[in-house]
Amino acid sequence: MNTSLETLYLIGEEHIASSVETPLRADAFETDDDDKIRLIQKHFKEIMEVLGLDLTDDSLGGTPYRVAKMFVKEAFSGLNPIHKPSIKLFENKYRYNEMLIEKNITLFSYCEYHFVPIIGKVHVAYISNGQVIGLSKINRLVQYYAKPPQVQERLTNQIAEGLKEALQSDDVAVIIDAVHLCVASRGIKDSNSSTVTASYSGKFQEEKVKTEFISLIKSTN
Repeated sequence: MNTSLETLYLIGEEHIASSVETPLRADAFETDDDDKIRLIQKHFKEIMEVLGLDLTDDSLGGTPYRVAKMFVKEAFSGLNPIHKPSIKLFENKYRYNEMLIEKNITLFSYCEYHFVPIIGKVHVAYISNGQVIGLSKINRLVQYYAKPPQVQERLTNQIAEGLKEALQSDDVAVIIDAVHLCVASRGIKDSNSSTVTASYSGKFQEEKVKTEFISLIKSTN
């Protein structure tokens, strides 16, 4: 392994985030989805063949296409901003001025260092500034930002910034508690640990409000 590759490997092993934004080339969307699937299918077939797998077997023959389609249409669909959910604001007619919490949002993402799953829960809260959003839109926004290959710190910040943009308010909090299979299933192979990250903005930076949020997400489901 040459020095430059070794350095890149160690950066990945240490989970060092390199950018707040998902690193993308300028020409990332010049190739359409069908062509991306075709190209990934070709290359993944080559990977399987290098590993010595017999692609004439009924179980394996369709795997390169299935993986390619999953990458483009599902697992990494959040790379393309056209999939960002459209969020409409509504007047807060109930005059509910306390925090609104959506907790235990299911998280499925992929670690950008090893392309293995990140699985966990996301807890989100906001305080209305006079407008609200539909509850399901919070889940959709979380899922959208989870769909590129990710780093948990970046994902936390992206969800927070996305909510602040959608709500036109800084009063947003996000906590993620997740298991990284690059830690649980390889390397150190520690299946008992999880990673917790948080973002507090606006009123949630006040200790009383932050403490209330944390207490409520820890309450019995």
